[in-house]
Amino acid sequence: MSKAYDIVEWTFIEAMIKRLDFNDRWVELIMDCISTVTYSVQVRGVASGMIVPSRGLCQGDPLSPYLFLICVEGLSALLSNALRIKRISGIFVAHGAPTISHLFFCR
Repeated sequence: MSKAYDIVEWTFIEAMIKRLDFNDRWVELIMDCISTVTYSVQVRGVASGMIVPSRGLCQGDPLSPYLFLICVEGLSALLSNALRIKRISGIFVAHGAPTISHLFFCR
């Protein structure tokens, strides 16, 4: 999961936030926070230009864990739908217990 921070697509975050019915202004503010990031690289102590990323969440940013949870909610919804339409199957742990199709954040 930790490497997933680096590959989260910003368009997916935006779509998920809208899908969860956040206010348009809130969506705009969140997208501004994550999409206006730039990085400067120094080579031998000299700045050699700017890097403008197009995806990923900055680990250590206070907003990132919440955005990542929103992305995981999207993954969970996709897995639940796949289970519902029988594209995947869960496991049974006991008679009468619900089927387990996925778990997140287990240790």
